[in-house]
Amino acid sequence: MPNLEHPAYPAATLLHLESLVPCRESQVSMLLSIFGERQQFSFPSIFIYGHTSSGKTYVMQTLLNTLQLPHVFVNCVEYFTSRLLLEEILIQLQSCSSETEQTSHVPCDTFNDFIRLFKQAVASRELQDQTLYIVLDRAEQLREMEANILPAFLRLQELTDRNVTVVLLSEIVWELFRPNIGCFEPFTLYFPDYSIGHLQKILSQNHPPEYSADFYAAYINILLGVFYMVCRDLKELQHLAALNFSKYCEPVVRGEANERDTRKLWKNIEPHLKKAMQTVYLREISSSQWERLQRDDGEPGQLKGLSAHTHVELPYYSKFLLIAAYLASYNPVRTDKRFFLKHHGKIRKTNFMKKHEKTSNHLLGPKPFPLDRLLAILYSIVDNRVAPTANIFSQITSLVTLQLLSMVGHNDQLDGPRYKCTVSLDFIRAVAR
Repeated sequence: MPNLEHPAYPAATLLHLESLVPCRESQVSMLLSIFGERQQFSFPSIFIYGHTSSGKTYVMQTLLNTLQLPHVFVNCVEYFTSRLLLEEILIQLQSCSSETEQTSHVPCDTFNDFIRLFKQAVASRELQDQTLYIVLDRAEQLREMEANILPAFLRLQELTDRNVTVVLLSEIVWELFRPNIGCFEPFTLYFPDYSIGHLQKILSQNHPPEYSADFYAAYINILLGVFYMVCRDLKELQHLAALNFSKYCEPVVRGEANERDTRKLWKNIEPHLKKAMQTVYLREISSSQWERLQRDDGEPGQLKGLSAHTHVELPYYSKFLLIAAYLASYNPVRTDKRFFLKHHGKIRKTNFMKKHEKTSNHLLGPKPFPLDRLLAILYSIVDNRVAPTANIFSQITSLVTLQLLSMVGHNDQLDGPRYKCTVSLDFIRAVAR
């Protein structure tokens, strides 16, 4: 039995719409109830919010295109000023109406001009007989425009006396939009994140025709088992699924395993998924480079840019400060004289170690150190003489801001600030190299 039902639209159209928007049937059903029939006045403004890749833009575009409702779709990031935004809406309105002749570009400097030109654009019978939808994607950009733009869009139906509904799509909640002076409250609709079951269902729909649906579903299950804890972005997961599927199929193509040998398939793709885990979201190399790397069975470092996030471009002395901070965090204080002084005197050989020092310092974590110890190590590892200028202290503050160092305690301590180094050994090796 179909989940979407509405008397104004054919059952076949609704069934097709349902197949296009999996796991979003409840939101589409709610929107259909709000929209009503084509000629009915809908709610003046609708605010749809949810995290990235929760289907807001896709669902709205699919709904309007499948039902063939007259609409205008504008991305507020692309049209980032009020004039560009209003003029783009008017240009798209002219293309919506078959009766309106394509006129020359008319400048629209104010919202009063927009209302006048809007009434002229919707004067055709085709747009007067049914609701017109104006969809503003990335609507949080409206807060950067003039103060009257957002309240005017929310009550555009009242200002123009036309059958129009404004739909705002955003990643932030309505409370961050609401002006201090008050405005017309839109109908709010929340798009929740996709669950792991929803992602499994959506990603499994894209299986290649040469392989069975169960085989591809097993691959998606493995992919989500690896990436779900660090990545919930549907677009990123689709990219990862398409990029690594050829490697998953290699044992089947070579005839070494069949489609049900899950263990062999997993052992073949596990190291490649670990490589991909290092570059989630980063796009450090192109898809063709990644596929070439998989065919060559090379290491990630063979391609320029891969795993480049382990190295950060820092100023010259900031790198030495970070290295000095790492040494201060993981070396005991009593070893400073031995490591950093040329003439440290006679060293007594003894096997005596404190009980807690028998454990690796890397397992115990970083220890706090005072500022004067950090500077003392810095002066010993830098070849040339470094003056304790304000530039050095500002770079320490920058490292704290970048969360490469963390401050322990309060700024007003009488014995000076204490710090911890928060980066890993691999990170320091990359900086030191």
